[in-house]
Amino acid sequence: MERIPILRMGDLLLVTIQVDMHDRLAMTLQDDLTERIVRDRAKGVLIDISALDLVDSFIGRMISNTAAMARVLDAQTVVVGMQPAVAITLVELGLTLHGVKTALNVEKGMALLGKTDF
Repeated sequence: MERIPILRMGDLLLVTIQVDMHDRLAMTLQDDLTERIVRDRAKGVLIDISALDLVDSFIGRMISNTAAMARVLDAQTVVVGMQPAVAITLVELGLTLHGVKTALNVEKGMALLGKTDF
């Protein structure tokens, strides 16, 4: 089964999505990520979507739901690298990504998570 790697950086988890997301892969990522938050006692999750050219309503909801699950597990979520077309699509679909902080790139995302020593 195809999986997206989740890297640990101290008390943070870094997810870089480099493949086209489909529904099953998105659900697998959500399950893997919540499991890793608990196992690694992560305080933050950085999701890099800079390689995604398209985000449909399901993927948008999955990102929002993952952030909500992370909050319940005491971890903040920051999404970085959103392409302008993806932002436009999310707004047109009416998805606001409640509870999800965003940043232009990984460096700014790390700063949002309070990690300046990387």
